[in-house]
Amino acid sequence: MTRSSYRSRYRTGTQSGLLAGLLLAASAFAMSDADARQAVAPEVKTDQGVKASSDTDLLKDFIHFTRIARYDVAASVGRELLSRNMQPRDFVKLVDATGEGARFDETVGRAMRVAGLEPLAGAMYKMYETGRLEAARDPKEIAENIAKLTGTVQGRIRASARLKAAGEYAVPQLLTALMDRDNSALRSEAQRVLVDIGSQAVIPLSTAMVGADPAMQERLADVLGLIGHRSALPFLADVNMTSGNQNVQTAAQRAMTRIDSGSNGASVAELYIQLANRYYSQTRDVTSFPGEEFQLLWSFQPAAGLTMTGIRSSVFHEAMAMRLAERALEIDASSQEALTIWLASNLRREIQQPQGYDNPAYPSDRRDAMYFAVTAGAGPMQGVLARAIDAKDTLLARKSIAAIEQTAGSKALTDSGAYGTAGATRQPLVEALSYPNRRVQYESALAIGSSQPGAGFSGSDRVVPTMAAAVRDASSKFAAILARDAEQYQAIRKILEADGYVVLSRGSSMAELEGPIAEVPAVDLIVALDPNPTEFAELITTVRGTSRTAATPILALTIAEAYPDLRRRYETETSVAIRPLAIPAEAVSKSASDLVLAASGGPIGSDEAKDYAVRSLRTLRDLALTRNAILPVEESVLPLIKSLGETTGSTRQDVAEVLSFVPQQRAQVALMDTAIATSGAERVMLINKVSTSAKRFGNLLEERQIRRVLELARSTDPAESTAAAALAGSLNLPNADLLPLILGSQTASK
Repeated sequence: MTRSSYRSRYRTGTQSGLLAGLLLAASAFAMSDADARQAVAPEVKTDQGVKASSDTDLLKDFIHFTRIARYDVAASVGRELLSRNMQPRDFVKLVDATGEGARFDETVGRAMRVAGLEPLAGAMYKMYETGRLEAARDPKEIAENIAKLTGTVQGRIRASARLKAAGEYAVPQLLTALMDRDNSALRSEAQRVLVDIGSQAVIPLSTAMVGADPAMQERLADVLGLIGHRSALPFLADVNMTSGNQNVQTAAQRAMTRIDSGSNGASVAELYIQLANRYYSQTRDVTSFPGEEFQLLWSFQPAAGLTMTGIRSSVFHEAMAMRLAERALEIDASSQEALTIWLASNLRREIQQPQGYDNPAYPSDRRDAMYFAVTAGAGPMQGVLARAIDAKDTLLARKSIAAIEQTAGSKALTDSGAYGTAGATRQPLVEALSYPNRRVQYESALAIGSSQPGAGFSGSDRVVPTMAAAVRDASSKFAAILARDAEQYQAIRKILEADGYVVLSRGSSMAELEGPIAEVPAVDLIVALDPNPTEFAELITTVRGTSRTAATPILALTIAEAYPDLRRRYETETSVAIRPLAIPAEAVSKSASDLVLAASGGPIGSDEAKDYAVRSLRTLRDLALTRNAILPVEESVLPLIKSLGETTGSTRQDVAEVLSFVPQQRAQVALMDTAIATSGAERVMLINKVSTSAKRFGNLLEERQIRRVLELARSTDPAESTAAAALAGSLNLPNADLLPLILGSQTASK
């Protein structure tokens, strides 16, 4: 049976045809994928022999079987169609040639809600949209459509629609048409299309206006006023300030009033800063092509005209924010906010720039971002840190702290300053001690501790305990699982524990997890099981609004029906990942690993944890040596005592050294107990640390420990007995206790 006869029988309105169609459909459901595929997409015979089904037939089959809910057959057909690797523009021609455009759009939307078809439908939709965009943005097509703007009414309508679809890509040629002195009709039509394009035309036209001659400046100011988008304001204000031409100034002022009647009160630098902030925040109105790999940068030279350069979307907003901040600094070199935006954008550019990418906005021979960060000094970098904290940008926060630590003195680190929105008084480095990521907490504590602060400040009580936690818990990983079903919870818990996570007790809501979360240093990952879109949106709000989880990455494992919708909603979120609930354990593990890596740099590895411990112990020792009254090392004693029993080697030696500086009995007792519990070189090292403590603070040992010291002093091991004897001397014991050692007897004479 041919494909056409199958469809005709299935769709016929006659009773016999309907029955035949139903019987055939029933038999198809009983077939395997391969059998069904052969039945509905047979090979096409030609004079040259036999060949596979045509692209047209495959597309029609995909649409048909998706619409009758034969998703297994539709998937097989879709895979075959995509395997032919058509170019996007050829795929658009295929859809248009079949006359299936409307049905294709509707069918793809339906397929995107079916888990088994979602990847195929997504690939087809992307290919179709890419092909349409490529056709619309082709310079030759744009030129032909501009020429049609002065043709027939129908031709003008179609040309205008296609130019509007081309958007920002059509602006350079439309600008040429706008300035065509010999064709007033074309000028008028070009202006109308530019106004219709709207926000996408603003930045290229504004860029051209700033560098153009007065005649073009006046014309472009009027067009920007008609478009009415706020992004044009700083450029219009700039032209008004720098132009000596009265007509240009009048046009610029007229356009600014049309866009925002209150804008004339702001300075030019302030307007550039406002726009830079919108780019830094990546607001929708300054993103021309959301979801696309590339955006456009613009430049203008009178001789070359308006030119575009493609730039990766991952670094586009940073490039624009830096460009606008630079102009603000040229106008007002004293602007701390403009400098802060530039520094933050440059650091974030470096974080987000793909490996090996040749960024057209940042030449490879330019110095790295950290060079400029340390050059700027602690004040501006505290402002960058404040931005990172507010945005919960963990990687930027860490870079900011690294720069601050290199340049700031103790007073600059902890003093309040005008950082953040509207110059709010803040202590960003101290705020970072409570940031919901342990790397940021540790690094801020180390920065403050190593500066040896000489004056008190709010939050000082958190510094030493944070460093002590870095010694003991740096490599620990904590995860929370939100699950209504206990069996699902246990399955995911097993996966996470295999990856080294300490998993908190089950909770069906964040309220139920509040207690367990409060008992750990920070939560590195939250896994939400089976949320629907509404529940997940509420969960995101709750997590981000809770101080201890505000920066925690969230992995949602959801049912097939909800997966496509959730995935589309959160596909651009670096701290959120959506996966089907039914994926295998290895995929859950990899998804969690990739998410934590993207959101916070990944879990703290063993080498990194050791480095945090070494740096923390070194800083604690320095604080103890100087007897810093602002950061008393005594506040670290309990976690260090626990660490003493859990570590070995050089780390244990460093812990013991810090404890030997603590003027508390429990520190000296813990050192001696650990010495008793070990042997060999470590025992000798620990006995020596007890001696150091005794020499500083006197004998604080318990009677049972003193007896053990005297026993060790009679050891046959020369190093051990000598160390114990020295300790006995440091303890200033009474002669009666020392006499057995002197006489070589087991008991002292009464």
